[in-house]
Amino acid sequence: MTKHRTGTRKEWLAARLELLEAEKELTRRSDDLARRRQELPWVRIDKEYRFETDEGGASLADLFRGRSQLLVYHFMFGPDYTAGCPSCSAIADGFNGVVVHLANHDVMLWVVSRAPLAKLQAYKRRMGGHFPGRPHPAATSTLTSTSRSPRSNSARGASNTTTGAAATRWT
Repeated sequence: MTKHRTGTRKEWLAARLELLEAEKELTRRSDDLARRRQELPWVRIDKEYRFETDEGGASLADLFRGRSQLLVYHFMFGPDYTAGCPSCSAIADGFNGVVVHLANHDVMLWVVSRAPLAKLQAYKRRMGGHFPGRPHPAATSTLTSTSRSPRSNSARGASNTTTGAAATRWT
């Protein structure tokens, strides 16, 4: 049985107000950290990334599909995995609901994975065809943040980049 202290309403309120101040400070620190992250310098992507898709090969610029912004989600599904990450699968279940909103803000969403395309396609079928969304091309990379249009020759947050993976675009 759990041993948990029982107190009075007055004790609870005092402790809760103290906790509320700590929560507010954490929010301020988190907001400051987000601002600092957004102020990081952009890094030009000089590497020629290639993506394996249902339609054939594609470049990083091709992933924009005419939109000015690209949002790439790294779905953890490695080449030796038998299934996608449970948390990533749960998150991806919600993508169909947000993709239309992203499109209205000129954002293209792709989900990337290190698994080979055939393995990712088999996982989509196993998940009843709804994962990962309305299947279309798949891609290979772990570029994990919003990027500007390739016309600007700059990208934001290129990190842990690899090739040889697969992912799905939501349409």
